[in-house]
Amino acid sequence: MTDPLHTSMAALKDLIDHADGAVGFTGAGISTESGVPDFRSPDSPWMKNKPIPFDLFLKSEEARREAWRRKFTMDDLYRGARPSRGHLALASLVEAGRMPGIITQNIDGLHQASGVPTDQVIELHGNGTYATCLSCGIRYGLDWVRSRFEDAGDAPVCEACGGIVKSATISFGQAMPEAAMRKALKLTLSCDVFLVVGSSLVVYPAASLPLMAKENGARLVIINREPTPLDDAADLVIHAEIGQVLSEFAPH
Repeated sequence: MTDPLHTSMAALKDLIDHADGAVGFTGAGISTESGVPDFRSPDSPWMKNKPIPFDLFLKSEEARREAWRRKFTMDDLYRGARPSRGHLALASLVEAGRMPGIITQNIDGLHQASGVPTDQVIELHGNGTYATCLSCGIRYGLDWVRSRFEDAGDAPVCEACGGIVKSATISFGQAMPEAAMRKALKLTLSCDVFLVVGSSLVVYPAASLPLMAKENGARLVIINREPTPLDDAADLVIHAEIGQVLSEFAPH
């Protein structure tokens, strides 16, 4: 009897091989193999170091100090994380011209680290590998932020304009990046296979994209260890380890 997982993996390969354009949509699950903790697992360190809501970050110097303390605590937990087999598989599809872009909910920069060009990664929730001034937009490295935070004990301000410096992530209560959302929507409506990898599909508006692709005629594939709210709408659902499922597409 054929192994059900291998049957599903063969069906996935067939879909990708015959696609004119497959789009990847990734969540925290693709990075757990890299050692990056996800947000919703029991005992997740994110529960002890929850991101500070955006409005509180703006209002309170104390909240900004605490936000940076939590940020650096989490960064230290997965310092040195490297792209997983899933990242490398999707990067291989992008390099081969079979995947025009990747939409991600992740902030870890691992798609870029796997070799995907920056302009082919759409980050819906920003990027946690650098910081920006909320007033003038100047970009700062985290080493610069950390040295000033640890030396003075205060949240640093912009050297150019004195504005608030924040990690370049989208915090709870912060507006979604309009340019990224427009680009994601365009990519979603141009594909004929929409490949969800490691997303729980519960965070909106990002989680609306798979259904948009499906309603536009694309085949919807969901690869995730746990069930998602959109499993019933998908053409193919695989509940298994992402690295194993995507191993066929990874460089050998």
